[in-house]
Amino acid sequence: MYTVKHLSRIAGVTVRTLHHYDQIGLLRPTQVGGNGYRYYADEALYRLQQVLFYRELGLPLKEIKHIMGRRDFDVLSSLKAHRSALQAQAGRLDRLISTIDKTIDHLKAKVTMNPQRLFDGFSEEEQEKYAEEAARTWDAETVRASNRKWKSYSAAEQKRILAEGKALYDDLAAHVSNAPDSKEVQAIVARWHIHLQHFWSPNDAQLLGLADLYNEDSRFLANYELLAPGLAEFIREAIKVYVKHRRT
Repeated sequence: MYTVKHLSRIAGVTVRTLHHYDQIGLLRPTQVGGNGYRYYADEALYRLQQVLFYRELGLPLKEIKHIMGRRDFDVLSSLKAHRSALQAQAGRLDRLISTIDKTIDHLKAKVTMNPQRLFDGFSEEEQEKYAEEAARTWDAETVRASNRKWKSYSAAEQKRILAEGKALYDDLAAHVSNAPDSKEVQAIVARWHIHLQHFWSPNDAQLLGLADLYNEDSRFLANYELLAPGLAEFIREAIKVYVKHRRT
C-alpha cells in the first residue's frame, strides 16, 4: 500500500492533485485509515497511470471520468489505444522537428525552401482535417471546395457542426457491442453520412475509402480507440453494410 505522499512522489503529481481526484471520484484511495490517511494499492496506481495518459492526450477530467467509468473499460485495451495515440503524436512531433531543421537550413541559406513547407506538421481543426484528408485521396478540387464550404460557416455554425459530429461518434461508441448491420447502428451511419454534407458530398467509393482511412491512419485510429476499443473497425464494417444497402 502507498500513502498519498508516497504516491505523489513516485507519480510526479502533487498531493493536492490526488486529493482533488479523490473529491471528484476519479481516483479513490483503496482504503482510508482510522487516522484519516489515504492508502493506495497497486490497482490504484494503474488507474492513476491511465488518468495521466489521458491528461497527456489533452482530455478534460470530466471526460476521463466518463471513459474510465464505462462498464466495458479495459486497462489493457486502453493502454493499446494510448500507445497508438502517442505514436501519432510522436509522428507529428517528428514532422515538426523536421520542419524546424529545414527552416534553420533555409535561414542559413543552405537550401531553398517552399514557403508552404514552413507549416508542415501543424494540425487544423480536427473535424475539418478528417474531411480534407479523406477528400485528398481522390482529388484536390474536392479539398478546396471542402475548405471553402467550412470557412463559409459562422463560428456558431462551426461549433454546432463539431458538436454534432462528436455526438455521432459517441453514439457509435455506445453501440459498438451491437451488430454493424443492426437497425440502430445503420441509423447512426445514415446520420453520419448526412453530417458529412457539411464538408463535402462523398460518393459510395469515398465512403468506403473514409472507412479504410479511419483504420489505416494512426491518428484516426487512436482517436476512435480512445472512444471505444475496436470502434474504428466497427465503423468500417457498419459503413460497408450501409454502402451495400445503398447500392441494392
